[in-house]
Amino acid sequence: MHSMSLEFSSSGDAPAFEHVVAALDDDGCREIIAILEEPMTAHEVAEATDRPLSTTYRKLDRLTEAGLVQEAVGVREGRHQKSRYVANLDRISIGLDDDNELRVDVDRAANLGLWSNIQREF
Repeated sequence: MHSMSLEFSSSGDAPAFEHVVAALDDDGCREIIAILEEPMTAHEVAEATDRPLSTTYRKLDRLTEAGLVQEAVGVREGRHQKSRYVANLDRISIGLDDDNELRVDVDRAANLGLWSNIQREF
């Protein structure tokens, strides 16, 4: 199970612990995670959560920065390509490491590979 976990630290490319906690502390972000069972565009997320599009984009950015949501390959609609977002976690655990520093372990969703290269016509 540990191989599926990702340790976040303040250094390197991994999202900082603070980003994860801030996203989880945000009602709107939690609501988005709850509805993202399959890839959705920002417009669809805004509609489903009954929030303005500008707010939805800010929360999706926050979730993406925290590594809790991933932007899937865009879906072509005519000449335009729309990004879709999908939650990429099954479980988050917060605990102390060997140095008594708080750490976040995110168990990645097993089905993420299914969505990461999705391209469908609508």
